[in-house]
Amino acid sequence: MKIRLVNAGIFTPVDDIELTITPPAEGFYWIDADVEDLELLQPLFNLHDLAVEDCLSDEEQRPKIEIYESHYFIVVNSIRFDDEEIFLRALNVFLGRHFIITVTKQKIHELRALKPILWEQEVSTPDRFLYLLIDLVVDNYFAVGDRIEVRIEKLEEDILMHTKKSHLSEIIGLRSEILWLKKMLGPQKEVINTLNKRDLRLIDDQLQKYFSDIYENAVKISETFETYRDLMGNLREAYQSSIANRANEIMRVFTAITTIFMPLTVITGIYGMNFDNIPEIHTKYGYYGVIGVMVTLGCGMLYVFRKKEWL
Repeated sequence: MKIRLVNAGIFTPVDDIELTITPPAEGFYWIDADVEDLELLQPLFNLHDLAVEDCLSDEEQRPKIEIYESHYFIVVNSIRFDDEEIFLRALNVFLGRHFIITVTKQKIHELRALKPILWEQEVSTPDRFLYLLIDLVVDNYFAVGDRIEVRIEKLEEDILMHTKKSHLSEIIGLRSEILWLKKMLGPQKEVINTLNKRDLRLIDDQLQKYFSDIYENAVKISETFETYRDLMGNLREAYQSSIANRANEIMRVFTAITTIFMPLTVITGIYGMNFDNIPEIHTKYGYYGVIGVMVTLGCGMLYVFRKKEWL
């Protein structure tokens, strides 16, 4: 657990947790905690039992906001994409009048990226901290969306150039993750909309208006992932079409080969009959003549097929 006094974007480490109970003369306290630290923090800040229970739960938490008497409990999902799988990590936030507590089970990139922004903008209030943090979380969805779009384009190019069976599993896997992600974006939009429109005494009225910009970005993200879902459906159709065309191409080659060998089979069948009165069968060069006719016939048919672009 790390405790910092934040005033005008300047961080001052605090060693004694008891000091954070009393509001500072200037600034606010930022407590970056693990879930294990809630046992100590809950009685100090009178954190609600249900909120603490949600933080400790192993189940996946949906984004939400809970309004309690002395603090707000907010859950948003940070996103991460490693080119193989999309991960959503819950970021739990307790917002008070003079403090903000962030509780995570894994490392959240946005918390590290937030520090220079706090210093640059000389932040001194916990509600502005919350605004900048959620803004970073939402902006990161755009970056992940761009990477997903690049992956979709590359997958489309690979399918058009050389279709593989593994492409189908990639399409199904990525589409499932996009659908799951879009499902989780709905509650997150509602959380941001609540911060934008609801009368919240712990958030300054002037600052509250800025959440509308974040909400618009959240709507754009949701629409973007809706587009990605449609693209994945088109990609699956392209895969199936490519497979069908490939099968047709193979069948066309096999049909052409069969057609070429059909007259050759007729010739070998005629001269394979057990009759003595076949004039050519007793000639000195009959064998070579028949082979020559067969080769000429096969090559001629192959030439005709290629000229007509049947092969």
